[in-house]
Amino acid sequence: MPREDVVDVPAIGKDLCVSNVFQTNMVLQRDKPLTIWGWAAPGEKVTVSFAGQTADTIAEPGRTWKVTLKGPPANSKPQVMTIKGKDRTLTLESILVGDVWVLGGQSNMEFALAKVDDGELEVVSANFPQIRLLTVPRGQGFKSVASFQRLHEWSDWSKRHFRKGDWDVCTPEVVRDFSAIGYVFGRRLHMASQVPIGLIDVSVGGTTVEAWTPETVLKKTPGAETQAMLKEWAERIAAFDPKTDLERRIADFHRRNEARKAKGQPVPAGQKPPSDLRPGPSADRNRPGYCYASMIRPLEGLSVAGAVFHHGFNNCFSGSPGARMYYQVFGKMITAWRRAFADEKLPFCIISLCTAGAPQTHKNFLPPMYDVGPLLREAQYQAFVDFRKAGDTTIGFVSSFDQRKSWYHPQIKVPVGERAAKWALVTRYELLTGRGAEEHWLPPEIIEVEVVDGKIRLTLSTSVRTKDDSNDKLLGFAIAGADRRFYPAEIGYYTDGKRDGRNRLQYKRNMLVLSSPFVPEPKHYRYAWARNPMANIVNGLGIPLATQRSDDWVLEETPVKLPTPKGMDARSQRRWLSGRLRKELGLADTERRIREAEATIAELKEQYAKDKAAWDKQKATEAERAKADADK
Repeated sequence: MPREDVVDVPAIGKDLCVSNVFQTNMVLQRDKPLTIWGWAAPGEKVTVSFAGQTADTIAEPGRTWKVTLKGPPANSKPQVMTIKGKDRTLTLESILVGDVWVLGGQSNMEFALAKVDDGELEVVSANFPQIRLLTVPRGQGFKSVASFQRLHEWSDWSKRHFRKGDWDVCTPEVVRDFSAIGYVFGRRLHMASQVPIGLIDVSVGGTTVEAWTPETVLKKTPGAETQAMLKEWAERIAAFDPKTDLERRIADFHRRNEARKAKGQPVPAGQKPPSDLRPGPSADRNRPGYCYASMIRPLEGLSVAGAVFHHGFNNCFSGSPGARMYYQVFGKMITAWRRAFADEKLPFCIISLCTAGAPQTHKNFLPPMYDVGPLLREAQYQAFVDFRKAGDTTIGFVSSFDQRKSWYHPQIKVPVGERAAKWALVTRYELLTGRGAEEHWLPPEIIEVEVVDGKIRLTLSTSVRTKDDSNDKLLGFAIAGADRRFYPAEIGYYTDGKRDGRNRLQYKRNMLVLSSPFVPEPKHYRYAWARNPMANIVNGLGIPLATQRSDDWVLEETPVKLPTPKGMDARSQRRWLSGRLRKELGLADTERRIREAEATIAELKEQYAKDKAAWDKQKATEAERAKADADK
């Protein structure tokens, strides 16, 4: 059994104290105003000194105090900050000035460096005294204050305690349990810029987008799905009774022991029935606004360079309504984070949902398309597009679906961190420069769609190729007609028939033509439409075309809308439809493969007939020649 979390440093001390985000070994953000806050006796004068600057203030009646210093330039030399009150002086040492990045999301951002592919190599190489790491504890939700505890926090997943809340110098020992994507991202930025880097990990496994968004923002977010989600949570919280819950758990305890006795199994000695009253859904980490209140609120006002957010898995369990809710909320969440860090143009990089499950193949192409995962990726990409169209030049986007493993924690994290770093090095640091610099990170964009002669023609923002140049077959698109039945598309580069000086057809590498013998009148396309998609189209520098589609068809009504049995709740309906529509898609896949096989057989028979006729003619000619030679 885990022991109680050991609180070494409380969120707020009794005497003069500073927020726990300010510590020895931290990195402060360069070139931005530095706001520093804490608590003291009401009316107490507090003086803060750092980097040649001094500011003082008087603590408010509620004990809070706050000062703001001018943003210093980057400085890799360790400096000291002092916070002086009436009877006490706090001294924070070895502070560097550079760039501070916030790492958010769920378990695939949280996933430890030592557990990923090539992770041990990264660990033993992680001797970077100018990179500093902080993992924020999970907090107490709406009971959290404008600080956090420094403690040993228990992990049900790992069955051990982790040290949380301390700024540490990056060493192999410390980095083992740190975010793999976050560390690789920060390591690459530091190596390129030679600026101190601070990384603050606020990710929590198994969390939803609504948990990371302020409750006040959610209540103002338009969208039937968002409002229905809030209503459902309010009803769950109101309906929960701690005493009834305890009685149920006590009854379950006795029921389990009786079952053991009935099977002749021993009852564990010293086991006692539960006696604690639990808070129920009000303390659920996925309660709307809970994670924001727990982990972002204590950082509000901190100056940072930007944020990287990798998320999506736990919003995949509510069907297409959940995906629509994600889109309604996600852009609002990004704006709220920017507001929390006092920068409306804060660089923010979206890392889209990663892979899970068996890979999509040509043999098993259609059933994997029935999945909420692509809808989440579409929502994430569309949010990015929305910001870009509004003139936002600091929003970033990174696809991760091409780093394939069947587990929902794919361990291929190093390339994902590197890809996010490319975005920052182009847009924030301007170190990847020159012609086509954006191609280091910016996914190709489909800028025009035409339906011509039974084919869909796409014009892209840049030339594209296959991810593996040894495979010249472009993969990943599916097309459908008005019947909503998608089939894998044959993908080729467009040609207008013109030829070069050697009489070779000229192809336009930024234009793709999609067709299928099963879709004579195509209407829509989808790309990389599976949780683990068969897709390989990238720009010249290997950045994938993002998951997207041209239709707005509802998942649960594609390819057909089925009447659901009465009396089912929404979750049961989704399961019922999922089984039947996947079966429908599986049969369509089989039918397609049969027809492809028949076409192949017919083609082989025709070729065989031609080859046989030519061979028979050649043999006859040779026989006549041999006879003629013999007659001579």
